[in-house]
Amino acid sequence: MQLRFETSSTSKEYVTHQAWRDATLERCPLHPAGGCSFARHGTYERVNPPGTRIPRWYCPEGHCTFSLLADCFAARLSGSLQEVEQVVFVAEQAPSREAAADALRLDIELPGALRWLRRRLKPVHAALTLLLGLFPDLFAGCLPTVSAFRQRLGCAWVLPALREIAEVRLAQLPPPLGFRPPPAHAGEAESPNQQQAGPDPPAAIA
Repeated sequence: MQLRFETSSTSKEYVTHQAWRDATLERCPLHPAGGCSFARHGTYERVNPPGTRIPRWYCPEGHCTFSLLADCFAARLSGSLQEVEQVVFVAEQAPSREAAADALRLDIELPGALRWLRRRLKPVHAALTLLLGLFPDLFAGCLPTVSAFRQRLGCAWVLPALREIAEVRLAQLPPPLGFRPPPAHAGEAESPNQQQAGPDPPAAIA
């Protein structure tokens, strides 16, 4: 289970200062009154940026591991929330997804770039749509786009700000913003987005 690690550090600062050493989880989320063998359970590594470690804890009685993800990082995606947000913002301003994918990923062919773009664009817009309903007073009349949320909140980077605003709702919001776990059939649902040989079917590209 993923939980929020509140920090103002950037991803580079997090690695430089080894901020995972400062993360604390005082009680087991499953047994807040105590009585279990809840204890720190080392760290695991993230690919980007190199050297990133995520702290975790384990409850033997609940058979559950808990990790604290810093606010700067995207959930279930490599890299930072700011990097994901910039991709979505560029796609919103582009004349088409093909144009955005072609501009953002010069290192791979267009079908792969489109899949990479969709894995960021779709869940971020889904999270913003959910936030419109979860916080109607704050976001009344706001479009579910990064640019519209930036204007409403008056901040340069809206996804890290939204992780703080929606902290009590993070379990309901999809990654990379929130921590909602994938459904039991996630393997089937995600299969069209996996890297495969050949181009996307026409319907998927459109």
